Amino acid sequence: MTDAAEPLTTMDFHPQPKPGEAGPWAFPAPERATLDNGLTVLRSHRPGQQVVAVEISLEAPLDAEPEGLDGVATIMARALSEGTDKRSAEEFAAELERCGATLDAHADHPGVRVSLEVPVSRLPKALGLLSEALRAPAFLDSEVERLVRNRLDEIPHEMANPGRRAAKELYKELFPASLRMARPRQGTEETVARIDSAAVRAFFEAHVRPATATAVIVGDLTGVDLDAVLADTLGDWHGDTATPRPVPPITADDTGRVIVVDRPGAVQTQLLIGRTGPDRHDRVWAAQVLGSYCLGGTLTSRLDKVLREEKGYTYGVRAFGQVLRSAPDGTGASLLAISGSVDTPNTAPALDDLWRVLRTLAAEGLTDAERDVAVQNLVGVAPLKFETAASVAGTLADQVEQHLPDDYQARLYARLAETGTVEATAAVVSAFPVDRLVTVLVGDASQIAEPVRELGIGEVTVVTG
Repeated sequence: MTDAAEPLTTMDFHPQPKPGEAGPWAFPAPERATLDNGLTVLRSHRPGQQVVAVEISLEAPLDAEPEGLDGVATIMARALSEGTDKRSAEEFAAELERCGATLDAHADHPGVRVSLEVPVSRLPKALGLLSEALRAPAFLDSEVERLVRNRLDEIPHEMANPGRRAAKELYKELFPASLRMARPRQGTEETVARIDSAAVRAFFEAHVRPATATAVIVGDLTGVDLDAVLADTLGDWHGDTATPRPVPPITADDTGRVIVVDRPGAVQTQLLIGRTGPDRHDRVWAAQVLGSYCLGGTLTSRLDKVLREEKGYTYGVRAFGQVLRSAPDGTGASLLAISGSVDTPNTAPALDDLWRVLRTLAAEGLTDAERDVAVQNLVGVAPLKFETAASVAGTLADQVEQHLPDDYQARLYARLAETGTVEATAAVVSAFPVDRLVTVLVGDASQIAEPVRELGIGEVTVVTG
């Protein structure tokens, strides 16, 4: 006897969703305002971004540090979250944690940057804490002494890092000793050891004030009365106005030469090749970005095709431009560099091939295909790059520090899209002329110095450390 066949069941499926048309994308345009205390505020409403990013740019540049106290800006930045006139360091940290907030600060050539991220529901409380830190930091002797000890402990580790050591040597070589840019951003063992709480407070009082600061606030601000929140927090921060500081001119020596930082027994050589160039105020910047990307911006760039894919010398070599400092009159500068690492025996062959790539680029130019791929990668991925509030806030704060208009990033993408192959070629060839590059190699001098000298790419000098 068999069971009767069960009736077949049918299922109704919902129609498969179809993708819609992608709308045009542009970098978010901020709204700009000024509080009664002189603080400039840029706000950008980003629906769906429930974690708000806040960036505070303080006009406390490294070249304002007193002579012999390099690193005081860094210690001051770190001390901002180490207690106030109302709360100890532990209490301040606990309050931040209750808000679900993170607070960080660092010093660089343009000034000090304070970064806050917090859920939008806790924004008023977190901005209150940030205001407290800017208005009345404690700068206790014990906390500053601890931060100084921590910084002194970091320096030997940085010197042991080949990439950091190469950068230190390159800046020392490019810039005159009198220029702050020639010396480590966060100070040396000698200068940091001199820093005390009195020096930190003096630097703070001389340079930190709302009239010369800018706050960037990005996130989903639906239902947030930001004007009221700011009035109760950052609007309660007061300080004197300031006389504009003279900005020292940036000079550099890019005479072609090679410096070998000796690391006996090193199995790899860290290379950093660089010179200075114009900053983002210069019209050539977009073409330079595009050309540098074709040269060494991705795994399919020219440098990687030769040094990585064909020869197997390296895991990757990158070419890039990094703004060092800008001024309203456009007299700023950027570092144009090529960086990577190669195995010790192939240091000279890798440099020889690298120079051959640069010469071929100058002789034959980029191809339209290379240009098209670069534009697609740089412009096409922009919406993904700026998905988070923090990425938008950071870029807006960079524009503030570099004295750029609020719509600069949007115009940059339009400029990249319209830049032709010939223009990109001219820009990258001008950026990396084969006879005007300073090459720093951190590696075993006994193995690499003589073979590199035979390449004829510049006088070779060996230094220890």
